[in-house]
Amino acid sequence: MKRSVTVQIAGQRYSLKTDDDDRLVRAIAGYVDGKFREIQKATRNPDTQAVAILTALQAAEELFRVREETATLKTRALLDYLAKVGRV
Repeated sequence: MKRSVTVQIAGQRYSLKTDDDDRLVRAIAGYVDGKFREIQKATRNPDTQAVAILTALQAAEELFRVREETATLKTRALLDYLAKVGRV
């Protein structure tokens, strides 16, 4: 059952409907808020929308890197397994 969880990102309150654990939702929101503030401080850009886009791009870049690393690790593990059983 969906519940409402209130979080704050970039000084704005958001009420999110979710089935996920409240702690997870708050942790994700805290991560996004932290990234937003980090980018806002580094760029000194007062345009909230521009900082939000930069924050989204940085989070997407991190996601892509983790996916790539995971795929590499899976491939390496499979090759190691095949080498053990004598198939490579």
